[in-house]
Amino acid sequence: MKRFIKKTAALILAVAMVFSVLTVSVSAQTDKTLKFNEDGKFRIMHVTDTHLEESNLKASVWAIGEACDIENPDLVVITGDNVQNCKDAADTKKLIDGLMSVFETRNIPVAVTFGNHDSETGAMSREELMAYYNTFSCSVSVDDGEALSGCGTYNLPIMSSDGEKVKFNVWVFDSNDYDEDGNYSCVQADQVEWYKAKSDELKAANGGEKVYSLAFQHIIVAEIYDALKMVDSEKLFSYEHIYNKGEYYMFDPEGTNYGTLNEMPCPGLDNFGQFDAMVEKGDVLGIFTGHDHTNAFGVRYRGIDIMNSLSSRYNGDAFSTQYGYRMLEIDENDTSVYSTKAVHWYDIFDMEYAVNEMKIGDDYSFKTALDIAFKGFFQKYYDEFCRFFVSAITGRKVSY
Repeated sequence: MKRFIKKTAALILAVAMVFSVLTVSVSAQTDKTLKFNEDGKFRIMHVTDTHLEESNLKASVWAIGEACDIENPDLVVITGDNVQNCKDAADTKKLIDGLMSVFETRNIPVAVTFGNHDSETGAMSREELMAYYNTFSCSVSVDDGEALSGCGTYNLPIMSSDGEKVKFNVWVFDSNDYDEDGNYSCVQADQVEWYKAKSDELKAANGGEKVYSLAFQHIIVAEIYDALKMVDSEKLFSYEHIYNKGEYYMFDPEGTNYGTLNEMPCPGLDNFGQFDAMVEKGDVLGIFTGHDHTNAFGVRYRGIDIMNSLSSRYNGDAFSTQYGYRMLEIDENDTSVYSTKAVHWYDIFDMEYAVNEMKIGDDYSFKTALDIAFKGFFQKYYDEFCRFFVSAITGRKVSY
């Protein structure tokens, strides 16, 4: 009888352990599920071009963390050029630890892809980088393995607030680094075919209705030059085409555009039809990129917004207007539209913020907030002057 009881107890314990493992597994998967909040909203923070190194790590990590506390995003998408000037893998991991700790400690899901600088030192390959990012529990990034070019091309379905169906989708693309001749690269043909097939799959699962989406990658699409206006000679606020010398481009005053175009856009030399495929499928509302640090704009072309976001680092440069992040919000009641805004560091770190930090008593954060607030005062009014000047010259209202 005792033996029977022991065997029964052992069996019950074994079943309990299996159930426990399954429960943990399901919980882990549940934690990775993205869905709209009870109010029907879903907020995305776009972080890009942090270019973290020893000199700016602490200040940048602090600033990004404070922004997360203010914005309370449901997802952070990081689109490359995350760390730089790394001597070895240990150095690289230290910088990644700093960046990912921001989201790990706040339990914010993070999707990562890469830019042209992430793996160029050879300290860690893209595959090794992705594997390390995925050691953090907050990562929802996907390693696509050998199936696709690059590393970090995947999609993230956003479930309805009741968890019943996919209501929205986020595309993440590795736009790769350089081609064989040293020009910037782009999303490759196999990645385009993957997108088309996955788009069809999502549509079929949604009863034949397309699932609206946003796309994130590092390098801007080549169609940006089609969306701009070519002028016959160099003019104020025009920029020469990165590859076609002698061609100059500026905002088209008759098109939908806003923000700042402060340098030539830098897409890849090749074009494997990514943008055309998205126009054909009709599910992508906007493509969000980094890469061009002094640009922070949006233009609409063939029904898709081509957007450039702010560099999300802080390294104390005075009169550098292009540091911050971008926020996006989608409402599950109408996923065919979204709202977005670019947020400069000086928009949130003003003198009042610095004074509040002083009251808290954190010496480092007070000094950092004061530094940003002081320099931001000049940056903000420098931006205001630029907006006024551009508006006066071009006759159009300029916003950042």
